[in-house]
Amino acid sequence: MSNKKILIVEDDADVRLGYHVLLKANGYDTFFAADSLAATSEARKHNPDLIILDLGLPAGDGFVVLERLRGNMPLPPMPVIVVSGRDLRGNKERALKAGAKAFVQKPWDDDELLELIARLLGVPGTYDESAAIPIWDVDEKLPT
Repeated sequence: MSNKKILIVEDDADVRLGYHVLLKANGYDTFFAADSLAATSEARKHNPDLIILDLGLPAGDGFVVLERLRGNMPLPPMPVIVVSGRDLRGNKERALKAGAKAFVQKPWDDDELLELIARLLGVPGTYDESAAIPIWDVDEKLPT
């Protein structure tokens, strides 16, 4: 399939395994970071096509990772999907304003997550244009 590289930033080993099984079965290469420090190191090392980022991380939360990725790292821009079980409204707004392309509430739907990833990576013919999870640009006005 695509052989696109996806960095999974998640501190829960069971959740990381779930992502790995789902994404590997759909042709994506995955690698992992369990905290915010490892996230920036792994992003530099592997230059992923996309990052899936949990907010609740040791050594600094997901917002710290977004700040590092968008601010002071010499990396090409890559889409970031923030996934969280925390306060939906406040965290969603903050994540999107910080440069995330999408926010997904835990628990997620596998098919919707795969469609979102395909859309963000431009994988043709693998998704429904009317997918439920919107993609945002930093300059867009967030929905109320």
